[in-house]
Amino acid sequence: MKSYLLVLLALSPLLQAEDIGSRVQYVGGTVPGVRNKTAARIDLLQDDALKLNTGGSSFVIPYSDVNTLEYGLRVSRRYVEAVLISPLFLVAKKRTHFLTIGYTDKDGRQQAMVLQVGKDEIRPLLVSLEARTGRRVEYQDEEARKAGKG
Repeated sequence: MKSYLLVLLALSPLLQAEDIGSRVQYVGGTVPGVRNKTAARIDLLQDDALKLNTGGSSFVIPYSDVNTLEYGLRVSRRYVEAVLISPLFLVAKKRTHFLTIGYTDKDGRQQAMVLQVGKDEIRPLLVSLEARTGRRVEYQDEEARKAGKG
């Protein structure tokens, strides 16, 4: 039993290696080879660059090339749920969190990507990006500022 646990503990970093970073959805932008609405992970663990991993490919952006960080929300009422499930859903608001990262590519051209981020992952992601890029996050409006600051 003990040897089984030791093997499991030894392998756990390898088993979790694919689960590094924050889950996001690439909504759109100019990242070559990545289709809109693609599930991805954004990895900020490297000291010099962020990495966007999609199912079959990955894309690296040096932090020094990032020139814009923008955060915004889309808030909508839950009409479909209210009609199908309960009128109480009309009171609830659905908040969708979007992060836009602007950067210059290796040819000096401006590029951008828009990522949809989960509500539990947006705040740590914003803080990490500010620290690593040296850029301040721009908030689209006051509601986004409140949501992004916790």
